[in-house]
Amino acid sequence: MTHNTDSTIDHARERLADAQRIVGFSGAGISTESGIPDFRSPGGIWARNRTVMFPDFVADEDERVEYWRQKASMWPEMRDAAPNAGHRAFKQLADAGRLAGMITQNIDGLHQKAGLDDVLELHGTTVEVACLDCKERSSMDQACERVAAGDRAPRCHSCGGLLKPDTISFGQNLDPQVLQRASRLSATCDVFIAVGSSLLVQPAASLPALARQNGAGLIIVNRTETPLDGLADIVAREEIGLFMQQVVSDAS
Repeated sequence: MTHNTDSTIDHARERLADAQRIVGFSGAGISTESGIPDFRSPGGIWARNRTVMFPDFVADEDERVEYWRQKASMWPEMRDAAPNAGHRAFKQLADAGRLAGMITQNIDGLHQKAGLDDVLELHGTTVEVACLDCKERSSMDQACERVAAGDRAPRCHSCGGLLKPDTISFGQNLDPQVLQRASRLSATCDVFIAVGSSLLVQPAASLPALARQNGAGLIIVNRTETPLDGLADIVAREEIGLFMQQVVSDAS
C-alpha cells in the first residue's frame, strides 16, 4: 500500500495505464472542493438541523414542512456549485473509453454537470423532485419557488400526491436496481477508484471491497482514514481534484 505523495501518484498512474474497465466512486469529499458542505461534518447541515425520517415525512404535515424548509435553504448553494478538477478527471477517463461506470453517494448532480451521462446515484438526486404516488418528476427549482411563495409542503399538481426531492432519506430504501448495477460494475472492473468517501455508510461502502474481492486494484483518495485502507493498493491523503488531475493526465 502506497502513501508517499510522489510515489503514490506514480503508482496510481501505473495502475491506470493498464486498466480498461475503471469504476469511479465518489463521496462528499469531491463536492466540498466545489464549495458544497459535507452534511456529516461538525457544524454541517445535519448538525444544525434535525433529521426528518421518511416515515414521518409521509405521515405528518409538520414534518414535511420542516423537511422542505431544510431542502429549500440548501438548494441554491447546491444548484450554483460547479464541477471541479476531480469531476473533470472522471469525465476525461470516460472520454478515453476507459471509465466503465461512475457511482456516487452525492445528490448534487455535479458529475452530470461535468458531462458524464450515466451516473449511478446511490442516494438519489436533489436536482429533481418526484411525486411519491404517480412518480411524475419536475425540477427542484420549480418546487423551491412554490415553497418560497408560501406552499410550505408542495403536492403534485397532477395527482395531489406528496412531492419530495428524488433523494433517499433516512428510513427509505435504496433503489435496488441502482444498487444491483453498482454491484455488477464493482465486481467486473479492473481498477476501482474511491474518492472523498469515509466508506462508512452501507451498503455503498461494500462496493470497493466487492471490487477488491474480484481482483480489481483499489485506489482510495480521502482526507481521513477509512475502514478499507488496509485493502487498498494505494491510499492518498490528498486534495481530490489535484490528485486526480495529476494521475489522469497521463493515464487517459
